[in-house]
This record gives sequence, C-alpha cells and structure tokens, in this order.
Amino acid sequence: MDSESPTSAQHSLLTTMLQHLPDSFAQLLALGGTVTLILIAMSMVALTIVIVKSIQMYAERSRNSSAIDRALLLWRQDDRTGAIASISHAQSGVGRLLKVAMQGCESPGVSEAHVKEEIQRLASGDMENYRSHLRSLEFIGTVSPLLGLFGTVLGMIEAFRQMEQAGSQVDPSVLSGGIWQALLTTGVGLAVAIPTMLAHQWLDRRAERHAHRIEDTVTRVFTAHVQQGNKANTDDLSLTTRRSHAAG
Repeated sequence: MDSESPTSAQHSLLTTMLQHLPDSFAQLLALGGTVTLILIAMSMVALTIVIVKSIQMYAERSRNSSAIDRALLLWRQDDRTGAIASISHAQSGVGRLLKVAMQGCESPGVSEAHVKEEIQRLASGDMENYRSHLRSLEFIGTVSPLLGLFGTVLGMIEAFRQMEQAGSQVDPSVLSGGIWQALLTTGVGLAVAIPTMLAHQWLDRRAERHAHRIEDTVTRVFTAHVQQGNKANTDDLSLTTRRSHAAG
C-alpha cells in the first residue's frame, strides 16, 4: 500500500486544525471568562489602529514627494513663481506647509516671524492628526498585561474557594486545573501587549521622522539664500582649484 505523500499529510493536518479552530477559540473564551473576552476585543482594536495608521503614514510619505523636491529646487534657483506653482495643488501634509511657507515669504507686508508662527500652528495640527490614536495603542499595550494578571488573580481566588468547599477530599488535579485556567489570562494579556507595544514604537518612530521632515522642508525655504551662497562658494573653490592645476 502506497504511503501518504508529505503534501497530502500537511493538507490533512491543516484541515484538521482549521476544523478544530472554532472549538478551541470557544474553549479559550470559556476558560478565560470575561477578562479574556475583553483582551481579545482590545487586540482587535489595536490591530485596527495599526492597520489604519500604517496606511495613513504610507500615504503621507508618498504624497506630493516629487512635487516637494521640485518646488525646493526651483526655490533654491530663485524661481519663486515656478516653485509656488509646482506645489499649489497640495492640500495637506508637508506639501501644504511648504506652500504656505513659500506664499508667506512672497506676500508683501507679512513678516518672516508671522509666517513661521502660522507654519508652527499648521504643523502642530498636522502632527496631532498624524499621532492620533497612538496614545490608545500605548494604553492597550500597558493595560493588557495588568488586565491579564487581574484575571489570573480572580482565577486563583476561585480555585482556592473550590478547594475550601471540597474540604478534606481535595483532588490535586482540580487545583492544578484551576491554576492552569487562571494563568491563561496572563498569557493572553502578554500575547496582546507585546506586539501592541512593538507596533506602537514603530509607529511612534515614523511620526518622529515625519516631524523631522516637516522641519527640514520648511527650514529650506527660509535658508535658500544660505544654500545659494554655499553653492556659489563651492563653485568658486572648484574653479580656483582647476585653474591652479592648469597653471601647474
């Protein structure tokens, strides 16, 4: 008789696991009780936040990227009108802040200090939207293990209460089973907290990079003349060096 192929065996094992998954999940809820149900709900909220924020941050990173670079290049080349026109379509994010900075610098009667104050106000609102719900993610990561520990304490109390009711006829298997069920909530709490905190750190780092990008982009508008001076000095130095080599 032919032996079962590895592929068929793996498929059979996967099918068996999928068939038992709903029962295992229901058993998990039954053993963990209300605390486990709350932790699972918190994990779903955390997962939703991570997905939504990841999409938002990726979209913001790729939005108007080429237009921002072109506008800065034209601005540095002293083509102010072309720079503003190339970024005029931006309605949010770094592009909008860059447009406001350029338009403010070209507006007569508006001081640079006022322009910077307005940009700071807009940037603060942009970062508030960018960091939205990260605090909720941090809260879930912090509270989940504590909530799991709370469920464990409640389970231990129930296990010892059953021991007291059993009196002198205590079955050690009952005690070990009660302790196992109690520790289940701590495991679920840690399983929720660890990936949640890792995701929070990653998203928080992305937010810091976004803040740095805003600061760097807007600062280039006000220091364009310095960049032009540095470029001119570099060109003069290169020309002098070439002439020296030619004379030598």
